[in-house]
Amino acid sequence: MNHTTAHTFVDSWVTAWNAHDLDALLAHFTDDVTFRSPVAAQLLGGDGVIRGKQALRTYWAEGLRLIPDLRFEVLGSYVGVDCLVINYRNQKGGLVNEVLVFDGPLVAEGYGTYLGADTNPAGARDAQR
Repeated sequence: MNHTTAHTFVDSWVTAWNAHDLDALLAHFTDDVTFRSPVAAQLLGGDGVIRGKQALRTYWAEGLRLIPDLRFEVLGSYVGVDCLVINYRNQKGGLVNEVLVFDGPLVAEGYGTYLGADTNPAGARDAQR
């Protein structure tokens, strides 16, 4: 991963999120991706681990349904070896880091991480299940 590739990825990623374009977003992920997020546990129940691109689509579609005003503002990105951290602020003002591990040009593993003790960090309606 180099800074030019990271910048291109981050631009595409945030554009897809802000357009609520799941197809464009999911094009960045492997079919067998694993994604971990406390918001996934909140919205879908379970352990917060999403396995596979179709399950990731289901999770994010539910998230967009419950967060119709979802919008991200990228504050920074951090490049590692085969990984990228995207630091952003969501529409609620919450600070989030998304940690993405790549297999070639696609994300194979992802982690959504949130700052603070907010019980509804993504701002989902009816999120208390």
